[in-house]
Amino acid sequence: MVPVHLTPIDDFYVKTLSVIPLKRVLYCAPDTPVSKAAQIMRDEKSSCLFIGDNLDNIRGVITDITLRDNVLARELSAQSPVSEIMDDKLVAISKDAPVYEALLLMFRTKTRYLLVEEDGRYSGVTSRNKILTVQSLSPFVFIQSVKQALDEVELKTKWRQVPGIVDQLIQRGVRAEIINQIISTIADIITLRVIEQVIKKKGEPPAKFVFFVLGSEGRKEQTLKTDQDNAIIYEDKANEQREMVREYFLDFAKTVSDKLNEIGFDYCQGGFMASNPKWTHSLSHWKNNYASWFKESSMETVLSYGTFFDCRPIYGEFSLLDDLKAFMDEQLHFPLERFFYNMAQNSLQYDTQLTWLKNIKTFKVDKEEVFDIKRAMAPIVNAMRLYALANRVFETNTGKRLGILTERKVFKPKESVELFQAYYYLMGLRLEKQAGAIINENNKPLNYIKISQLTQVQLVTIREIFKVIRDLQLKIKIQFTKSF
Repeated sequence: MVPVHLTPIDDFYVKTLSVIPLKRVLYCAPDTPVSKAAQIMRDEKSSCLFIGDNLDNIRGVITDITLRDNVLARELSAQSPVSEIMDDKLVAISKDAPVYEALLLMFRTKTRYLLVEEDGRYSGVTSRNKILTVQSLSPFVFIQSVKQALDEVELKTKWRQVPGIVDQLIQRGVRAEIINQIISTIADIITLRVIEQVIKKKGEPPAKFVFFVLGSEGRKEQTLKTDQDNAIIYEDKANEQREMVREYFLDFAKTVSDKLNEIGFDYCQGGFMASNPKWTHSLSHWKNNYASWFKESSMETVLSYGTFFDCRPIYGEFSLLDDLKAFMDEQLHFPLERFFYNMAQNSLQYDTQLTWLKNIKTFKVDKEEVFDIKRAMAPIVNAMRLYALANRVFETNTGKRLGILTERKVFKPKESVELFQAYYYLMGLRLEKQAGAIINENNKPLNYIKISQLTQVQLVTIREIFKVIRDLQLKIKIQFTKSF
């Protein structure tokens, strides 16, 4: 039963797909003629039809848009098999998943229909419109409007509205990890729209490629103080084409980066952008990069390139990044003590920001005592990355990494709960102060927290959190550096 203090909007963030009425999965055989498939859709009053021999072998999907774009626009024969026009990129989610997560997944993957799984089988299908109808007042309607933005000017306006949405969500008590995902999804969609517009102007790319994001966006932990962290992998081409392909993607990446900067996503000061020639390469070159980071590990490489282990695809051929991650998995089978030692040292370089008297360490900015909350959170981010790689877990989100590692008994349940609460308490505080700086003070969001603006309860909580982080670092020290 939903707690009575929740409003309909807040209720949305605790509902699972089990409360959403699902339609049965309508499907036909792959060799079904297009005309017959269209008749099935008409008779069943359905705008989508899945393709497969049975529910256990669904291979693709067609929609009314598929019929328009892949049949009518191409003047394809109505007797062609549906397997020739179907989209083979299926998107599915568990029936126990939160509704908001399903909606964010559909926005990210640009799909209108979502297969729902229960006990290892498809139990039904839902649509983006269905969920949006259920929750017509949520920020997800805003996300839909971002998808419909026509140009960079409109996208810039949309991005400027995000702090207000974040502030509203905070005031409603929506959890920080959900707000992170909402911000990240909006950022993803803006990036997708920019990429689509650039490709439309430049013409189709000369090779398959994937545009992927790194760091906080790669972890789906974006805040309001954000810059660009991205890269490109393109497929390997014959020698005579390599220069032309590389030239296209570098120019493409620069155009995308410039437009994102104009919208409000600052250039990365460290240069971790696809527009930097170091981070736009063929798949084979990227494999060499990762192999060297594993085998020739040093503190410098870990510090510089650790963010590349928090990567997530958002546009193009996702299989290219899947291939790279499969290669990473192979590398992680080898003894990599030096690599993990340096990763551990990277996690340990951040002190727990507590003085000997157990007070919060501060420094002055504009005569105000502050502490750097991003730096305070870094030990948890780095630790989860370290443990994830050590256990060959390729989830990138910090909270989800922690959940998987707990299932694998790397962390005890009590440890896990404390770390989860610690991380997202700090994240919530970070988001709150950033939104406040933009809305109330008309300032740029920073990662500095003014001690004078914290209540006594907050100060005590933060001190306890720093003790939890100290214990985590001790665990790392013993396990990966063989010292304490």
